[in-house]
Amino acid sequence: MLNLEQQDMLTRVGPGTPMGELLRRYWYPVAATCELEDRPTKKVRLLGEDLVLFRNSGGAYGLLQEKCPHRGASLAYGSVEDNCIRCAYHGWLFNTSGHCLDMPAELRSAKRMDRVKTKAYRVEGLGGLLFAYLGPEPAPLLPHYDLFLWKGVLRDIGQTVIPCNWLQIMENSMDPHHVEWLHGHHLAFVHKKKGAEDLRHYGKRHLKVGFDTFRYGILKRRVLEGGTEEDDDWKVGHPIVFPAMLRVGTQGVSCFQIRVPIDDTHTWHVWYSCYKPTLTGELPPQESVPLFEVPWKDEKGEFILDFVDGQDIMTWVTQGPIADRTRETLGSSDEGVVLLRRLLLEQIGKVRAGEDPMGVIRDPAENRIIELPQETNKYQDGASFRSEYIEMGHSRYSPIKDRVMALFERAKC
Repeated sequence: MLNLEQQDMLTRVGPGTPMGELLRRYWYPVAATCELEDRPTKKVRLLGEDLVLFRNSGGAYGLLQEKCPHRGASLAYGSVEDNCIRCAYHGWLFNTSGHCLDMPAELRSAKRMDRVKTKAYRVEGLGGLLFAYLGPEPAPLLPHYDLFLWKGVLRDIGQTVIPCNWLQIMENSMDPHHVEWLHGHHLAFVHKKKGAEDLRHYGKRHLKVGFDTFRYGILKRRVLEGGTEEDDDWKVGHPIVFPAMLRVGTQGVSCFQIRVPIDDTHTWHVWYSCYKPTLTGELPPQESVPLFEVPWKDEKGEFILDFVDGQDIMTWVTQGPIADRTRETLGSSDEGVVLLRRLLLEQIGKVRAGEDPMGVIRDPAENRIIELPQETNKYQDGASFRSEYIEMGHSRYSPIKDRVMALFERAKC
């Protein structure tokens, strides 16, 4: 159990807060590249800051404070000109560095323009996503994790906004035992009520769990009933990439679940998936990585509980906008949750001491491509489990799901 001071330290993400300062040492996705194809601007909110993302005519991107420093109108409705964005209200023009280059209605604007600057942040594209960095300079490198760079794969991006704090989502990733109960017993209960087919994998009992820190975060391991420490579930495991990302999947499928803190009580949840069937010759590159919505409430406003991600979201949301950790009762099975909290507090201390926290990358040689561990033969049944993973997860809503399933069938893997 945490006291109120620790609770606030771990959950508040705005500018100047301890956690906000830690989280600002990392890059976060703020949009899918395809979102700026039809309209060159998008209003975004990240770590409690309201911003406008824009794409210029040359395909480069800018990220500025949303409110124009003149009279506070939203730059999200401005027009994009060359490498700049022009406020719709009075025509003030700002470049990607936040400098004002034009004040059309001002007779003596030269000196005034020199004094006007709005907040500007770095933004870079990678693998169909646009990432932003809101921290101090010099900025670290945008991590080149493997899924963003792999060739010969199909990709899609699922998304939803969840009305709760980012930390209760990440703590779920440090809780292996919930899988057999929430996604095993409870999901079977939901399916039985609907007369649906029984599930084969998720309900396996956990005999042993383990956690190891590594360069980029924490490795989560498990031994399941009928298995041994030689199985992928223990020997390989899968990583929680510090501070806000989980890597999951099975044979031929890999997914980053990225938990982007919008503010203290909202999280943009992104599922970034790669599908890698073994076929003769590489798949042709996708023209655009599709973005799709993952629903978690039905037309009656009830939680959709017949798939894994919907179940997870129910547990996150029903804990409240910010879970009250001063009233919880932890047990020995919560060792992963305790580890994550300790690690976060430790990394806050490193930032206060002027050091880089865990996983920050500055060496270009290290950043060519960062291959992360992940089970392929998950549940000792990788290829068979893959269909259940796709049908029972966010991927069932993907616009390319049928194509993906057909490719795996063709590949017979």
